[in-house]
Amino acid sequence: MGHRDQRSARRGSIGTFALFYRLGLYAVEFGVVGVLPTITERYGVSVAHAGWLVGFFALIVAVVGPFMVLWLSRFDRRKVLVAALLGFSLCSLLSAWASSFNMLMVLRVPSALLHPVFFSAAFAAAVALYPPEQATQATARALVGTSMGLVIGVPLTTWIEATISYEASFYFCALVNLIAAIGLWLMLPAQSSEGAAQQGSVSSVLRKPAIWYSIGATVAIFGAMFSVYSYAAEYLGRITGFSSQTISLLLFVFGIGGVAGNLLAGRLLGRWQAMTVLGYPLTLAMAYLLLLMLGSSDMATMLPIGLLWGAAHTSGLVVCQIWLGSAATEAPEFATSLFVSSANFGTVCASSVSGWFIATWGMPGTLVSGWSFAAVGVAFILLRIVTGHVCDRQRMQACS
Repeated sequence: MGHRDQRSARRGSIGTFALFYRLGLYAVEFGVVGVLPTITERYGVSVAHAGWLVGFFALIVAVVGPFMVLWLSRFDRRKVLVAALLGFSLCSLLSAWASSFNMLMVLRVPSALLHPVFFSAAFAAAVALYPPEQATQATARALVGTSMGLVIGVPLTTWIEATISYEASFYFCALVNLIAAIGLWLMLPAQSSEGAAQQGSVSSVLRKPAIWYSIGATVAIFGAMFSVYSYAAEYLGRITGFSSQTISLLLFVFGIGGVAGNLLAGRLLGRWQAMTVLGYPLTLAMAYLLLLMLGSSDMATMLPIGLLWGAAHTSGLVVCQIWLGSAATEAPEFATSLFVSSANFGTVCASSVSGWFIATWGMPGTLVSGWSFAAVGVAFILLRIVTGHVCDRQRMQACS
């Protein structure tokens, strides 16, 4: 079998387990979104307080993510990936038995430390399975697959909690991560990470103004996304009065829209990158406006809104990753860690700011928070576009 055929066969085998680790990864981080109402009742905490289960996780990822990636980049990617998945599985299992809200928060720390390492290593490992001339397509496929894990994992966790039990939702996370760990250990070849080369490019990457504008845009865009999504189940429950099972159906429709939105965004980014990135926060803000104006207990109305909201929300993954990565092509794995860190810092900001708006204006405050972050995102995107044009013009004048 030729080298190309071997890579194709490995992609097929690993693809069988990819859904498990994507489901597991995002069920660990965001699965609590779907069971937030139960958590508030179970532990007697407020909605804003419970939202910090997402925010606290994201804060750890934002602060330590790039350092963890650089530290572990010298090790075999397969061992790093499997160790992370086993850690996710164990923490999920223990979370089902957490006796207090504080204990549940503590159990999210190990998973948060491992999350950016897993994301960066999995992304690099997936791209490495494709030939160099297909690097762009590989990036898009990896991000679409990641979004599928996000948008399917949360509604599935919500459905399990509503149909079986609260504990079962955590058992589900533990099981899928364990299956993924076994599958990747058996199917994924050993892969060195070329950590020294990555570390040598870090200083040059961080000296670029474009990378900082891109980080700012990513923080703001994820703030806009998760100002509302962090409280999705609670918000939908209050404006619609739907049961948990019906809300899980809405979140599944949200997921279908998310996959379609990522595919469309990937296609548009290949043709008009800057304009697509600039249009993204505006599209998300429009989805929130429709949610505010038309949100109701009418399922026929909520299904298309959920579809549009999912498409607008989830395409932010591919938009931000490609936008930030295009500013640091010399260190792709480090750029991925910066994306993960920035995205999670945006999620932290969303938890605190949106929580304040909820306390002030009630649940519609989440939408106001989303609009505010979207406006900041537009400002950072324009800064990079304008300064990039200025630098290009200066280089042309210097050459002439």
